[in-house]
Amino acid sequence: MTLIAPSLEELIKEIVAINHAWKTAKELFPPNSSITQSFRELKTNLQVRLLRAYAPEFVYLIQHQADENNEPLYSLKLVSPIRNFSDAAHLPIRVAQEVLSSAEIEQFSQK
Repeated sequence: MTLIAPSLEELIKEIVAINHAWKTAKELFPPNSSITQSFRELKTNLQVRLLRAYAPEFVYLIQHQADENNEPLYSLKLVSPIRNFSDAAHLPIRVAQEVLSSAEIEQFSQK
């Protein structure tokens, strides 16, 4: 694994770990606390990195059910499971539209 070009498996493990940390931070701290926001932003950045490096051959976007706040989501689905993971967490569609171009969203989406 390198910092410049982490493997697919390494990125998946990082996203899952940061996602768990973010959820824990949401329980322990206010939603607008620095640590909660930092974990959320780091998760998003890692997901974008994963998509740009490995989509659509190994991972793709697919619309998922809305979350508990009724926010529409994408799931970052893996083409084949990696270490018992079938996805790399969820990304709100609103956030995806902020950090990805419309061409990237189309390219990374399941056809």
